[in-house]
Amino acid sequence: MSSSQCFDNPPSLSSTCGAGTVQELGGLQTYVTGPPHSKLAILLISDVFGYEAPNLRKLADKVAAAGFLVVVPDFFFGDPIIKLDDPHFDTDTWFKAHNTDKGREDAKAVIAALKSRGVSAIGAAGFCWGGMVVVKLASSTDMIQAAVVLHPGPITEDEIDDVKVPIAILGAESDHIFPAEQLKKYGEKLSVKSELDSFVKIFPGVAHGWTVRYNVEDESAVKSAEEAHLDTLNWFTKYVK
Repeated sequence: MSSSQCFDNPPSLSSTCGAGTVQELGGLQTYVTGPPHSKLAILLISDVFGYEAPNLRKLADKVAAAGFLVVVPDFFFGDPIIKLDDPHFDTDTWFKAHNTDKGREDAKAVIAALKSRGVSAIGAAGFCWGGMVVVKLASSTDMIQAAVVLHPGPITEDEIDDVKVPIAILGAESDHIFPAEQLKKYGEKLSVKSELDSFVKIFPGVAHGWTVRYNVEDESAVKSAEEAHLDTLNWFTKYVK
């Protein structure tokens, strides 16, 4: 598949999209890109649409260009959601099979595999469903050293209270899943934790999913997504070292 097909709208999903390769890591098929012997790794955890999403792989390649080994595992084992609005699709059953607690355990296996390769510091970024997994990982300094959550899923106050690593949360002005007002509230909770650096930002004029599900032909959408990508990269550059 050509690179142009990777960024069609809607995109044609293919494991051949991106500059990296698909390998097995921690028991999961994983898109791997960047310097293979880097001691610094970034784990990207997709939203429900899965690890083959072309814009997600494009972001992985961008982060890898900064010197990180970047891994994007298939947490859904070949079973991503294709269309949420399909009346024949049983959403409840899917979310039970692919719950975020299981995601956390699968992520731990990936992290262990990275450490066995000599990786000494790991950052994790998650999108919606993936952000919920990242927040769970952020409750322990043994797993990751920094976290970024982009357009979060329904994370709880208790999960925010449990965060123990530097965390950035990037949200959309218009988000039916995680409203901006809720993000502001969580930002205030994080800001009083003097022992923990945090960064909360609400992007104007965008909706849930804007960082990975944007139309590449929409100049404004691309600009907003790239701003979030830069914030993500800057956070990891600061704390994953």
